Amino acid sequence: MTAYVIDAIRAPRGKGREGGGLNSLRPLDILGQLYGALGDRTGVDPGDVEEIVLGCVTQTGEQGGNIAQTSALHAGWGVRGSAFTVNSFCTSGLTACADVAAKIMAGVGDLYVAGGVECMSRVPMASDNGPLTTDREVMRTAPFIPNPIIADAIAAMEGFTRQDIDAYAVASHQKAAAATAQGRFVRSIIAIHGADGAVLLDRDEAIRPDASTEAMAGLKPLNDPERSARFLDRMRQDVPHLGDVAHIHHAGAAPAMVDGAALTLLASEEGARRLGRGVRARIRAWASTRGPAVLGLTGAIEAAQTALRRAGLTAADIDLWEANEGFAGVMLKVQRDLGIPPEKMNVNGGGIAMGHAMGATGVNLLGAIVDELERRDQTLGLIAISGAAGIGGALIVERCAL
Repeated sequence: MTAYVIDAIRAPRGKGREGGGLNSLRPLDILGQLYGALGDRTGVDPGDVEEIVLGCVTQTGEQGGNIAQTSALHAGWGVRGSAFTVNSFCTSGLTACADVAAKIMAGVGDLYVAGGVECMSRVPMASDNGPLTTDREVMRTAPFIPNPIIADAIAAMEGFTRQDIDAYAVASHQKAAAATAQGRFVRSIIAIHGADGAVLLDRDEAIRPDASTEAMAGLKPLNDPERSARFLDRMRQDVPHLGDVAHIHHAGAAPAMVDGAALTLLASEEGARRLGRGVRARIRAWASTRGPAVLGLTGAIEAAQTALRRAGLTAADIDLWEANEGFAGVMLKVQRDLGIPPEKMNVNGGGIAMGHAMGATGVNLLGAIVDELERRDQTLGLIAISGAAGIGGALIVERCAL
Protein backbone atom coordinates (compact mmCIF):
# COMPACT_ATOMS: atom_id res chain seq x y z
CA MET A 1 0.00 0.00 0.00
CA THR A 2 1.10 3.55 -0.75
CA ALA A 3 0.07 6.89 0.76
CA TYR A 4 -0.46 9.57 -1.90
CA VAL A 5 -0.63 13.35 -1.58
CA ILE A 6 -3.75 14.58 -3.37
CA ASP A 7 -3.32 18.24 -2.42
CA ALA A 8 -1.85 20.49 0.27
CA ILE A 9 -3.05 23.96 1.21
CA ARG A 10 -2.27 26.52 3.86
CA ALA A 11 -3.25 29.86 5.26
CA PRO A 12 -0.79 32.70 4.78
CA ARG A 13 1.19 33.20 7.97
CA GLY A 14 0.22 36.31 9.92
CA LYS A 15 2.38 38.11 12.45
CA GLY A 16 1.91 36.51 15.83
CA ARG A 17 0.87 39.60 17.73
CA GLU A 18 -2.13 41.85 18.29
CA GLY A 19 -2.84 43.56 15.01
CA GLY A 20 -1.35 40.72 12.96
CA GLY A 21 -3.23 39.79 9.82
CA LEU A 22 -4.99 36.75 11.33
CA ASN A 23 -5.17 37.89 14.96
CA SER A 24 -8.91 38.65 14.76
CA LEU A 25 -9.77 35.02 13.92
CA ARG A 26 -9.92 32.02 16.21
CA PRO A 27 -7.88 28.96 15.22
CA LEU A 28 -11.02 27.02 14.32
CA ASP A 29 -12.18 29.91 12.08
CA ILE A 30 -9.00 29.67 10.01
CA LEU A 31 -9.25 25.88 9.87
CA GLY A 32 -12.87 26.14 8.80
CA GLN A 33 -11.93 28.17 5.74
CA LEU A 34 -9.23 25.62 4.88
CA TYR A 35 -11.66 22.69 5.18
CA GLY A 36 -13.96 24.46 2.72
CA ALA A 37 -11.13 25.19 0.31
CA LEU A 38 -9.83 21.61 0.48
CA GLY A 39 -13.29 20.28 -0.37
CA ASP A 40 -13.68 22.72 -3.25
CA ARG A 41 -10.26 21.94 -4.71
CA THR A 42 -10.32 18.17 -4.44
CA GLY A 43 -14.03 17.38 -4.63
CA VAL A 44 -13.71 15.19 -1.54
CA ASP A 45 -16.92 14.48 0.36
CA PRO A 46 -16.23 14.94 4.09
CA GLY A 47 -18.34 11.84 4.70
CA ASP A 48 -15.73 9.79 2.82
CA VAL A 49 -12.84 11.00 5.00
CA GLU A 50 -11.77 8.33 7.46
CA GLU A 51 -10.23 10.66 10.02
CA ILE A 52 -8.68 14.09 10.56
CA VAL A 53 -5.35 14.35 12.39
CA LEU A 54 -4.00 17.80 13.29
CA GLY A 55 -0.78 18.90 14.91
CA CYS A 56 -0.95 21.59 17.57
CA VAL A 57 1.69 22.33 20.19
CA THR A 58 -0.01 24.64 22.67
CA GLN A 59 -3.25 22.78 23.32
CA THR A 60 -4.99 25.12 25.69
CA GLY A 61 -7.67 27.80 25.50
CA GLU A 62 -8.85 28.26 21.92
CA GLN A 63 -6.57 25.42 20.83
CA GLY A 64 -7.58 23.05 23.61
CA GLY A 65 -10.21 20.36 23.84
CA ASN A 66 -9.12 18.46 20.70
CA ILE A 67 -9.07 21.34 18.21
CA ALA A 68 -9.11 18.82 15.35
CA GLN A 69 -12.52 17.41 16.29
CA THR A 70 -13.93 20.76 17.38
CA SER A 71 -12.87 22.57 14.20
CA ALA A 72 -14.25 19.81 11.97
CA LEU A 73 -17.61 19.84 13.74
CA HIS A 74 -17.75 23.64 13.68
CA ALA A 75 -17.02 23.61 9.95
CA GLY A 76 -19.77 21.05 9.29
CA TRP A 77 -17.30 18.38 8.27
CA GLY A 78 -19.00 15.12 9.25
CA VAL A 79 -16.10 12.75 8.67
CA ARG A 80 -16.58 8.99 8.87
CA GLY A 81 -14.41 8.54 11.93
CA SER A 82 -13.20 10.88 14.64
CA ALA A 83 -10.53 13.51 14.63
CA PHE A 84 -7.62 13.90 17.02
CA THR A 85 -4.84 16.34 17.83
CA VAL A 86 -1.17 15.45 18.28
CA ASN A 87 1.68 17.28 19.99
CA SER A 88 5.27 16.39 19.20
CA PHE A 89 6.41 19.98 19.57
CA CYS A 90 7.59 21.56 16.31
CA THR A 91 7.30 18.27 14.40
CA SER A 92 3.56 17.95 15.21
CA GLY A 93 2.27 18.60 11.67
CA LEU A 94 4.79 16.17 10.23
CA THR A 95 3.80 13.59 12.86
CA ALA A 96 0.17 13.98 11.76
CA CYS A 97 1.18 13.23 8.16
CA ALA A 98 3.28 10.21 9.17
CA ASP A 99 0.51 8.80 11.36
CA VAL A 100 -1.97 9.08 8.51
CA ALA A 101 0.50 7.57 6.00
CA ALA A 102 1.01 4.59 8.32
CA LYS A 103 -2.72 3.98 8.54
CA ILE A 104 -3.16 4.16 4.78
CA MET A 105 -0.24 1.81 4.21
CA ALA A 106 -1.74 -0.61 6.75
CA GLY A 107 -4.99 -0.64 4.79
CA VAL A 108 -6.98 1.24 7.42
CA GLY A 109 -9.07 3.61 5.31
CA ASP A 110 -8.59 5.33 1.96
CA LEU A 111 -8.97 9.08 2.57
CA TYR A 112 -7.54 11.13 5.43
CA VAL A 113 -6.91 14.78 6.21
CA ALA A 114 -3.70 15.67 8.04
CA GLY A 115 -2.78 19.17 9.06
CA GLY A 116 -1.89 21.53 11.84
CA VAL A 117 -2.66 24.85 13.44
CA GLU A 118 -0.97 27.35 15.74
CA CYS A 119 -2.26 30.86 16.41
CA MET A 120 0.55 32.26 18.50
CA SER A 121 -0.98 35.72 18.85
CA ARG A 122 -4.02 34.29 20.62
CA VAL A 123 -2.51 31.22 22.30
CA PRO A 124 1.06 32.17 23.28
CA MET A 125 3.82 29.58 23.18
CA ALA A 126 4.12 27.63 26.48
CA SER A 127 0.83 29.06 27.81
CA ASP A 128 -0.25 25.47 28.50
CA ASN A 129 2.21 25.65 31.43
CA GLY A 130 3.58 22.14 30.96
CA PRO A 131 6.15 20.79 33.44
CA LEU A 132 8.98 20.97 30.89
CA THR A 133 8.97 24.77 31.15
CA THR A 134 7.47 25.37 34.61
CA ASP A 135 8.64 22.63 36.99
CA ARG A 136 12.23 23.26 38.04
CA GLU A 137 12.86 19.61 38.94
CA VAL A 138 11.66 18.47 35.53
CA MET A 139 13.63 21.25 33.82
CA ARG A 140 16.79 19.83 35.43
CA THR A 141 16.12 16.15 34.74
CA ALA A 142 14.52 16.37 31.28
CA PRO A 143 16.37 18.79 30.82
CA PHE A 144 14.94 21.99 29.35
CA ILE A 145 17.27 24.52 27.72
CA PRO A 146 15.68 27.55 26.02
CA ASN A 147 16.10 27.31 22.26
CA PRO A 148 18.00 30.60 21.80
CA ILE A 149 20.63 29.36 24.26
CA ILE A 150 20.92 26.04 22.42
CA ALA A 151 21.33 27.96 19.16
CA ASP A 152 24.19 30.03 20.57
CA ALA A 153 25.86 26.91 22.00
CA ILE A 154 25.66 25.12 18.64
CA ALA A 155 27.09 28.15 16.86
CA ALA A 156 29.99 28.20 19.32
CA MET A 157 30.72 24.48 18.90
CA GLU A 158 30.53 24.73 15.11
CA GLY A 159 32.57 27.94 14.82
CA PHE A 160 29.79 30.04 13.29
CA THR A 161 30.08 33.79 13.73
CA ARG A 162 27.57 36.62 14.03
CA GLN A 163 28.34 37.48 10.41
CA ASP A 164 27.55 33.89 9.34
CA ILE A 165 24.15 33.86 10.98
CA ASP A 166 23.27 37.36 9.80
CA ALA A 167 24.06 36.38 6.21
CA TYR A 168 21.89 33.25 6.49
CA ALA A 169 18.98 35.22 7.94
CA VAL A 170 19.14 37.91 5.24
CA ALA A 171 19.19 35.23 2.53
CA SER A 172 16.04 33.63 3.99
CA HIS A 173 14.15 36.92 3.75
CA GLN A 174 15.48 37.67 0.28
CA LYS A 175 14.53 34.24 -1.07
CA ALA A 176 11.06 34.41 0.49
CA ALA A 177 10.47 37.91 -0.86
CA ALA A 178 11.52 36.84 -4.36
CA ALA A 179 9.37 33.71 -4.23
CA THR A 180 6.36 35.77 -3.15
CA ALA A 181 6.90 38.32 -5.92
CA GLN A 182 7.21 35.52 -8.49
CA GLY A 183 4.00 33.82 -7.32
CA ARG A 184 5.66 30.60 -6.19
CA PHE A 185 3.32 30.21 -3.21
CA VAL A 186 0.01 30.92 -4.93
CA ARG A 187 -0.87 27.28 -5.53
CA SER A 188 -0.86 26.41 -1.83
CA ILE A 189 -1.96 29.66 -0.15
CA ILE A 190 -5.65 30.15 0.55
CA ALA A 191 -6.63 33.77 1.19
CA ILE A 192 -8.28 34.10 4.60
CA HIS A 193 -11.37 36.26 5.01
CA GLY A 194 -12.85 38.11 7.94
CA ALA A 195 -16.40 37.92 9.23
CA ASP A 196 -17.44 40.62 6.74
CA GLY A 197 -16.13 38.60 3.80
CA ALA A 198 -13.20 40.91 3.12
CA VAL A 199 -9.75 39.40 2.62
CA LEU A 200 -7.72 39.66 5.80
CA LEU A 201 -4.51 38.14 4.49
CA ASP A 202 -3.40 36.58 1.20
CA ARG A 203 0.39 36.43 1.62
CA ASP A 204 2.91 35.72 4.36
CA GLU A 205 3.13 38.80 6.53
CA ALA A 206 6.47 38.51 8.35
CA ILE A 207 8.78 38.60 5.30
CA ARG A 208 11.07 41.64 5.18
CA PRO A 209 12.08 42.32 1.57
CA ASP A 210 14.45 45.06 2.76
CA ALA A 211 16.39 42.79 5.14
CA SER A 212 20.10 43.56 5.12
CA THR A 213 23.21 42.53 6.98
CA GLU A 214 23.58 46.15 8.14
CA ALA A 215 20.14 46.05 9.76
CA MET A 216 20.80 42.62 11.27
CA ALA A 217 24.07 43.84 12.76
CA GLY A 218 22.16 46.40 14.81
CA LEU A 219 19.91 43.87 16.56
CA LYS A 220 20.61 42.95 20.17
CA PRO A 221 21.25 39.30 21.15
CA LEU A 222 18.30 37.37 22.54
CA ASN A 223 20.31 35.87 25.39
CA ASP A 224 21.58 37.66 28.45
CA PRO A 225 24.90 36.21 29.70
CA GLU A 226 23.80 36.20 33.34
CA ARG A 227 20.48 34.49 32.63
CA SER A 228 22.11 32.00 30.27
CA ALA A 229 24.90 30.93 32.63
CA ARG A 230 22.95 28.33 34.61
CA PHE A 231 21.52 26.78 31.46
CA LEU A 232 24.97 26.57 29.88
CA ASP A 233 26.31 24.97 33.07
CA ARG A 234 23.56 22.34 32.77
CA MET A 235 24.48 21.79 29.11
CA ARG A 236 28.11 21.19 30.04
CA GLN A 237 27.08 18.23 32.21
CA ASP A 238 26.09 16.42 29.00
CA VAL A 239 28.40 18.25 26.58
CA PRO A 240 31.67 18.65 28.54
CA HIS A 241 33.58 19.91 25.48
CA LEU A 242 31.32 22.98 25.27
CA GLY A 243 33.60 25.96 25.70
CA ASP A 244 32.84 29.65 25.88
CA VAL A 245 29.59 30.66 24.23
CA ALA A 246 29.12 34.02 22.55
CA HIS A 247 25.54 35.28 22.43
CA ILE A 248 25.04 36.03 18.75
CA HIS A 249 21.49 35.00 17.87
CA HIS A 250 18.92 37.78 17.75
CA ALA A 251 15.29 38.18 16.69
CA GLY A 252 16.29 38.51 13.03
CA ALA A 253 18.08 35.15 13.05
CA ALA A 254 15.23 33.33 14.79
CA PRO A 255 11.94 31.97 13.43
CA ALA A 256 9.16 34.55 13.55
CA MET A 257 6.19 33.80 15.79
CA VAL A 258 3.11 33.64 13.55
CA ASP A 259 -0.48 32.49 13.20
CA GLY A 260 -1.12 29.79 10.63
CA ALA A 261 -2.78 26.53 9.66
CA ALA A 262 -2.42 23.95 6.89
CA LEU A 263 -4.19 20.84 5.59
CA THR A 264 -3.32 18.02 3.22
CA LEU A 265 -5.53 15.30 1.74
CA LEU A 266 -3.79 11.92 1.74
CA ALA A 267 -5.18 8.81 0.06
CA SER A 268 -4.59 5.19 -0.78
CA GLU A 269 -4.50 4.22 -4.45
CA GLU A 270 -8.14 3.17 -4.27
CA GLY A 271 -9.12 6.44 -2.60
CA ALA A 272 -7.22 8.47 -5.16
CA ARG A 273 -8.81 6.62 -8.07
CA ARG A 274 -12.27 7.14 -6.57
CA LEU A 275 -11.63 10.88 -6.34
CA GLY A 276 -10.38 10.91 -9.91
CA ARG A 277 -8.34 14.11 -9.45
CA GLY A 278 -4.89 12.58 -9.83
CA VAL A 279 -2.10 12.60 -7.26
CA ARG A 280 0.80 14.98 -6.75
CA ALA A 281 3.27 12.80 -4.83
CA ARG A 282 3.67 9.74 -2.65
CA ILE A 283 5.24 9.42 0.77
CA ARG A 284 8.40 7.31 0.51
CA ALA A 285 9.56 7.22 4.13
CA TRP A 286 9.52 9.05 7.42
CA ALA A 287 11.32 9.01 10.73
CA SER A 288 10.81 10.25 14.26
CA THR A 289 13.94 10.41 16.39
CA ARG A 290 15.24 11.97 19.56
CA GLY A 291 18.64 13.50 19.94
CA PRO A 292 20.20 14.88 23.15
CA ALA A 293 17.66 17.07 24.95
CA VAL A 294 20.30 19.67 25.74
CA LEU A 295 20.95 20.05 22.00
CA GLY A 296 17.26 20.01 21.24
CA LEU A 297 17.47 21.78 17.90
CA THR A 298 19.51 19.08 16.15
CA GLY A 299 16.97 16.24 16.07
CA ALA A 300 16.27 16.90 12.39
CA ILE A 301 19.72 15.67 11.43
CA GLU A 302 19.33 12.12 12.75
CA ALA A 303 15.70 12.02 11.59
CA ALA A 304 16.75 12.88 8.03
CA GLN A 305 19.50 10.27 8.07
CA THR A 306 17.07 7.63 9.36
CA ALA A 307 14.44 8.47 6.73
CA LEU A 308 17.07 8.23 4.00
CA ARG A 309 18.15 4.78 5.21
CA ARG A 310 14.56 3.58 5.32
CA ALA A 311 13.97 4.77 1.77
CA GLY A 312 17.22 3.26 0.48
CA LEU A 313 18.47 6.71 -0.52
CA THR A 314 21.42 8.97 0.17
CA ALA A 315 21.48 12.70 0.70
CA ALA A 316 22.81 13.10 -2.84
CA ASP A 317 19.59 11.55 -4.21
CA ILE A 318 17.43 14.35 -2.80
CA ASP A 319 16.53 17.11 -5.24
CA LEU A 320 15.13 19.59 -2.70
CA TRP A 321 15.27 19.96 1.06
CA GLU A 322 12.91 21.86 3.36
CA ALA A 323 14.47 22.16 6.81
CA ASN A 324 12.51 24.20 9.32
CA GLU A 325 14.54 27.25 10.20
CA GLY A 326 14.90 27.04 13.95
CA PHE A 327 17.68 29.67 14.31
CA ALA A 328 20.27 30.47 11.68
CA GLY A 329 23.26 28.81 13.34
CA VAL A 330 21.36 25.54 13.66
CA MET A 331 20.49 25.62 9.97
CA LEU A 332 24.13 26.05 9.05
CA LYS A 333 24.90 22.92 11.10
CA VAL A 334 22.05 20.97 9.46
CA GLN A 335 23.37 21.95 6.05
CA ARG A 336 26.94 21.01 6.96
CA ASP A 337 26.19 17.71 8.70
CA LEU A 338 23.87 16.43 5.98
CA GLY A 339 26.02 17.69 3.13
CA ILE A 340 23.22 19.72 1.56
CA PRO A 341 24.25 22.07 -1.26
CA PRO A 342 22.92 25.56 -0.42
CA GLU A 343 21.10 25.74 -3.74
CA LYS A 344 18.96 22.72 -2.73
CA MET A 345 17.87 23.79 0.75
CA ASN A 346 15.00 26.15 1.55
CA VAL A 347 15.16 27.59 -1.94
CA ASN A 348 12.19 29.90 -1.30
CA GLY A 349 13.20 30.97 2.19
CA GLY A 350 12.03 29.46 5.44
CA GLY A 351 10.77 30.03 8.94
CA ILE A 352 13.17 32.86 9.73
CA ALA A 353 11.42 34.90 7.05
CA MET A 354 7.92 33.44 6.88
CA GLY A 355 7.48 32.31 10.45
CA HIS A 356 7.01 29.09 12.37
CA ALA A 357 3.36 28.32 13.22
CA MET A 358 4.51 25.35 15.24
CA GLY A 359 1.70 22.82 14.81
CA ALA A 360 1.25 23.67 11.13
CA THR A 361 4.88 23.81 10.04
CA GLY A 362 5.22 20.20 8.88
CA VAL A 363 2.27 20.50 6.51
CA ASN A 364 3.35 23.98 5.39
CA LEU A 365 6.64 22.45 4.32
CA LEU A 366 4.96 19.49 2.64
CA GLY A 367 2.98 21.82 0.40
CA ALA A 368 6.03 23.99 -0.25
CA ILE A 369 8.25 21.12 -1.33
CA VAL A 370 5.65 19.47 -3.58
CA ASP A 371 4.94 22.84 -5.24
CA GLU A 372 8.61 23.46 -5.90
CA LEU A 373 9.34 19.94 -7.12
CA GLU A 374 6.58 20.42 -9.66
CA ARG A 375 7.81 23.85 -10.68
CA ARG A 376 11.32 22.51 -11.27
CA ASP A 377 10.18 19.16 -12.70
CA GLN A 378 12.18 17.32 -10.04
CA THR A 379 11.35 14.17 -8.13
CA LEU A 380 12.52 13.73 -4.54
CA GLY A 381 12.10 16.06 -1.57
CA LEU A 382 12.99 15.72 2.10
CA ILE A 383 11.42 17.67 4.96
CA ALA A 384 13.31 17.82 8.27
CA ILE A 385 12.25 19.51 11.50
CA SER A 386 13.76 19.77 14.97
CA GLY A 387 11.67 20.28 18.09
CA ALA A 388 12.17 20.92 21.77
CA ALA A 389 13.78 18.36 24.06
CA GLY A 390 15.66 16.70 21.19
CA ILE A 391 12.69 15.68 19.04
CA GLY A 392 13.35 15.30 15.33
CA GLY A 393 11.11 14.43 12.41
CA ALA A 394 11.68 13.86 8.70
CA LEU A 395 9.58 12.82 5.72
CA ILE A 396 10.52 12.01 2.12
CA VAL A 397 8.11 12.63 -0.75
CA GLU A 398 8.38 11.59 -4.36
CA ARG A 399 6.48 13.13 -7.24
CA CYS A 400 4.49 10.50 -9.09
CA ALA A 401 1.30 9.85 -11.01
CA LEU A 402 -1.30 7.08 -11.03
